[in-house]
Amino acid sequence: MGTLASLRTRAVATVAAAGALALVVGCSDGGDSVTGGGKKDGKVTITMGLFGVMGIKETGLLEKYEKENPDVDIKAEIAGDEQTYYTALQTRLAAGNGLKDIQGIEIGRAKEITETQSDKFADFAGTAGTDHFLPWKQSQISTADGKVLGLGTDIGPMAVCYRKDYFEKAGLPTDREEVGKLWEGDWNKYVEVGRTFKKDFKGGDVAFMDSASGLFNAMVYGHSEQYYDEKGDLIHDTNPVVKDAWALSADAGEKGLTAKLRQFQPGWDPGLANGTFATAVCPAWMLSHISEKAGAANKGKWDVARAPKGANWGGAFLSVVEKSPVKEEAQKLVAWLTAPEQQAHIFTEIGNIPSSQKALESDGVRNAKSEYFSDAPIGQIFGAAAQEIPDKQVLGRKDGTIKDTFSQGLALVEQGTARDEAWDTTMERIEKAVG
Repeated sequence: MGTLASLRTRAVATVAAAGALALVVGCSDGGDSVTGGGKKDGKVTITMGLFGVMGIKETGLLEKYEKENPDVDIKAEIAGDEQTYYTALQTRLAAGNGLKDIQGIEIGRAKEITETQSDKFADFAGTAGTDHFLPWKQSQISTADGKVLGLGTDIGPMAVCYRKDYFEKAGLPTDREEVGKLWEGDWNKYVEVGRTFKKDFKGGDVAFMDSASGLFNAMVYGHSEQYYDEKGDLIHDTNPVVKDAWALSADAGEKGLTAKLRQFQPGWDPGLANGTFATAVCPAWMLSHISEKAGAANKGKWDVARAPKGANWGGAFLSVVEKSPVKEEAQKLVAWLTAPEQQAHIFTEIGNIPSSQKALESDGVRNAKSEYFSDAPIGQIFGAAAQEIPDKQVLGRKDGTIKDTFSQGLALVEQGTARDEAWDTTMERIEKAVG
């Protein structure tokens, strides 16, 4: 498969600073157009606002579409950081100007968009050729009255990335099938393997896992209800799923099984480069970041095993602004970009797992391997994991904020705060942040 590129969601900015700045503070360049797009002299201009490495521009798809449709000119702006991007998008939605014809929407923002901004985006319900997605994907961007406000790009099925050389030094199996069997069906088994690793590892100061919060996310995202129930009420403080995930993750932090790092926060990248931990719970899109930051010196030392249980962390959508002067043309482009063939192409180039069931079943995806990760059959591993994700996933308006706050709380435990005290602090912070 192609060389894996940088993490899509937030880790690495791959665009020029001027482009990122333009996304945040720039104005529409299309005269009276609220999006910058339009039609002139038989030419259609479509603007796009994207974030991170979604694979849409990086893999040459936009150039291909323009070649096949010579009357279309696509202008894409990309922000490296999704949080900065979304803050700018909210501002522009409120102002009703400065938007792009097509806007990327991260999964953690989908519920807020469908509940508070549904009138700002075009409806894809009933669009021809859009029935190939996994059954739960499109429901995440759908309103209560049946509007579909975008089409899915990738998803984030989970696995466990591990260092084979470290497992060998701890007397553990190194074959990915045998490793997966160590913790099959139960995250408690994963932590138990960590205890064995800590006791038996011969090779210096190496933690079993990178972070307690990575384990927490994997456990929570394996269930239909997480921080909100189907009525839209907060259940983060009462949901047994969340409490169980907190208890096991806090236990791992207290017992010294983690490197006390938060994924994508300062210290994590050097931890990858210096090999300070043996495992990381990894959604598919994380592999590109690990390979880049761990570097060539660690190629072939990493491998990928099945996670104890299926879960989904991450994914995105492409939405079209309702007032776009080229709404029809933009919807056509979105349908093409998210079609099975294009999703499979993005996967083979940078490793983003398709949300298209048809793409997942294609030979190019099923047979894909990662040279960096010891030729792991990532198409099979993550494709199988995608099928284990619950068919229904209840999202909430502030899922992203709540997830980040729990991560901060578990970091307190890793630094020595009593778990009950850290829990109380986390609850107070969530209440202050989301009301």
